[in-house]
Amino acid sequence: MHKFVKGAAIAFFSLAIVACSSKPDEEELLAGKQTPEELYSQARNSMELGNFAKAVKTLEALDSKYPFGPYKTQVQLDLIYAYYKQDDTANAIANIDRFLKLNPTHPDADYVTYMRGLVNMQADSYMLHSLLHIDRTDRDPQNAKDAFKDFAKLLKAYPDSKYAADARQRMQYLKNRLASYAIKVAEYYVKMDAWSAAAVRAQTVLESYSDTPYVEKALEIMAEAYGKLGQNELKQHVLMVMKTNYPDNDMLKQD
Repeated sequence: MHKFVKGAAIAFFSLAIVACSSKPDEEELLAGKQTPEELYSQARNSMELGNFAKAVKTLEALDSKYPFGPYKTQVQLDLIYAYYKQDDTANAIANIDRFLKLNPTHPDADYVTYMRGLVNMQADSYMLHSLLHIDRTDRDPQNAKDAFKDFAKLLKAYPDSKYAADARQRMQYLKNRLASYAIKVAEYYVKMDAWSAAAVRAQTVLESYSDTPYVEKALEIMAEAYGKLGQNELKQHVLMVMKTNYPDNDMLKQD
């Protein structure tokens, strides 16, 4: 069974040009005389060439014209990946959920679960922001949270999956992303003098993302917030934690 998780590396803009220049007419595909084998061969060729827009049209036609054909399962797997490559989150997730509902014990269920994480992770990212080095970690992290849950589900249900190691690495990246978002929200509350909200938000970093580089900043925010709130006992406790873990922190020198 062929999967395209890694595939050939093709330039983004070249992909866009190919995708736009070759869009088969789905009605023509449906009305045509092609056998399932011929349609699937067309779809595979399109995927191998990186023309995922054409592959999607052909696979959708094949799925519609031969819903119970010999390529039924593989068409669904290929559609999931093709939607992912097209940045079509809605269709990718819909097909993933349908596949897992209808095939909960399928040998490729771990792959499909892994793909759900990749799709959600992709939905959380913005390619142009990355290319232009624009920091947008302040955007809504719901897709990042969903991706984290997907990878966690993979590790729990399929700990020996060949996708497990990559899923663990992605989960750490997502933890950093979510911790960074929590810090940005806490900093916003600090600017608004909403000290209680700032302390609560910073504390989530300690509770949920203690293995990220944002713990020190979270402690700083908590110490400042407790000081502003007149909760000196809590502030001193936070400073003790900082002294143990970050003895060179500037806040300790000022206090």
